[in-house]
Amino acid sequence: MDLPLIGRARAIEAKTAIVAAEGTFTYGALLRRSGQIATMLLEDTVDLQSQRVAFLIPSGFEYVATQWGIWRAGGVAVPLCVVHPRPELEYVIADAAATIVLAHPDFEAILRPVAEARGLRFILTSDPLPVQEGSLPVVDLSRRALILYTSGTTGKPKGVVTTHQIIQAQVTSLITAWGWTASDRILHVLPLHHIHGIINVLTCALWAGAECHMLRKFEVQRVWDGIMAGHLTLFMAVPTIYAKLIAGWEAATADQQQQMSEGCAALRLMVSGSAALPVRVLEQWQRISGHFLLERYGMTEIGMALSNPLEGQRCAGYVGQPLPQVEVRLLDEQGTIVRPGVPGEIQVKGPGVFLEYWQRPEATAKAFQDGWFCTGDLAVVEAGNYRILGRISVDIIKTGGYKVSALEIEEVLRTHDEIQDCAVVGVADPEWGERVSVALVLRSESTLTLATLRSWAKERLAAYKVPAQMVTVAELPRNAMGKVTKPEVVQLFN
Repeated sequence: MDLPLIGRARAIEAKTAIVAAEGTFTYGALLRRSGQIATMLLEDTVDLQSQRVAFLIPSGFEYVATQWGIWRAGGVAVPLCVVHPRPELEYVIADAAATIVLAHPDFEAILRPVAEARGLRFILTSDPLPVQEGSLPVVDLSRRALILYTSGTTGKPKGVVTTHQIIQAQVTSLITAWGWTASDRILHVLPLHHIHGIINVLTCALWAGAECHMLRKFEVQRVWDGIMAGHLTLFMAVPTIYAKLIAGWEAATADQQQQMSEGCAALRLMVSGSAALPVRVLEQWQRISGHFLLERYGMTEIGMALSNPLEGQRCAGYVGQPLPQVEVRLLDEQGTIVRPGVPGEIQVKGPGVFLEYWQRPEATAKAFQDGWFCTGDLAVVEAGNYRILGRISVDIIKTGGYKVSALEIEEVLRTHDEIQDCAVVGVADPEWGERVSVALVLRSESTLTLATLRSWAKERLAAYKVPAQMVTVAELPRNAMGKVTKPEVVQLFN
C-alpha cells in the first residue's frame, strides 16, 4: 500500500511533474527514481524504521526524488539548507541523530568529513543507483515523515516533527482554500528546508498533480522571464522577493514593463507569507501586476492557519480567517478568550499541528495549552479578519507601561520617502523598561537624522511609539526565509 502522495502520482505517470535545471520529468520518472533511491537507502534492510536521513541537494528533480525516496524507504527526511555554514549543518545532523547523510556532489567537501567524523553512512546523488526498484515497506500515515528546524529567530533551532498524516492535513487544507488543480503550474523560488517551500509550494503542487517549475535559487531576471513566458498560474514568495521583483520592474524599459505586467495578469493567484507584508509593497505590486497579493499566516509548527480568501475581499495588513480544518483562538495573559478588537495570543488546534519538538519533551509540553498550540504571536480580530501584531517576545515592546507593536511602527516608518526598509525593536532601558529603537535602511540620497525622524513620526504615531534611538545599516540582518532576525537588530544598539 503506497503513501497517498505516491498513489496519486501512479494515476498520472505520463504527466509532467517537475521542470528544473536537470530537465523535464514526469510523475512516472519521479516514481522510478524515488523507488531506486529508496532501494539504495534500504540496502539489506526491509524498512528504515524512522531513521533520520539528512540531505543537502539544490532545488530540482534530484531533491524531490530524494525526499520521496526517504519516505518510501520508511525514513524521516531532514532537509538541510544549501547556504548554511558547516557548524549549522553539523548542528542539525547531530541534533536529529541522523544515521545517513545524502548530498549533491557540490556539497561533498563540507558534508563527507562531517559524516565520517560521526561514523554515518554517506551517499552522493551521483552514486550509481540500483537498476530495479526493490521491495519497499508499507509506511503508515502515523509515522514521522519530516523534521524541519525552526528558523532560529529566537534561540537555538528546534526540530519540528510532522507525520505523513499531518503533512496530508496541511496540504489538503491549502488545496481546498487556494483552489489547486492538476492544470496549475507554479514557479518555485523558495528554500527547501522550510515549510513554505516544502509544503505550500512543492507538496501542494505534486498532491494536486500540477507542474512545479523549480529554480536552483532566486534570481530577479529569471523569475521575470518565467512570469513573462505566460504559462504559469501560481506564484508564492516572501515580501523581500516581491520587493526585489518591484525593483527589477522599475529598472526595466517601458516595453519590458508592459511585458512583465502582462505576464503577471496571466497568473490566477499570487501569495505572500513567512514575514509581514509591508502595505507599501502590496500596493506597489498591485500597480505593477494587477494582483492584490493573498497574505496568509502560518509557522513551521502548524503549517498554515489563517488566510485571506481566494475569492472575495482581501484586506491589506490582515491575514484573513482560519483555513479549512484549522481552529484558532486568541487568549489574553490571564488565559481568557478575548473579544474582537482586543489583542490576544494566537493559539491553534487541528490535524495540521506538529507532533513534537524532536527529543525535547519538555519544550513540546510547554508549547501546548489544553491541546492548543501556543504560537507566541499576538493578533487582534477586526471586522472578522485577523491582524498580526507581532511576536509577543520580540515584536511587542513594553515601554513606559505601554504595550507597543513593532510591526505597526514599521508600517508607518516605511511610508517615509527616505526610508527603504526598517526594523523596530525594544532595547532594555532602566527607566522605560524598553526603548523603542529602529534600524533603518535609507535611500541613497537621504540625510535623515533622529531629530527629523522623530518630528515626522510624532505627526503619525502616539508619542510613546516614536523611536527614541536609531541606527542606519546597509541592509537588515535576515534568516534564509528573508525574515528579519530581531535579536541581531537589538545587538546593533548594545
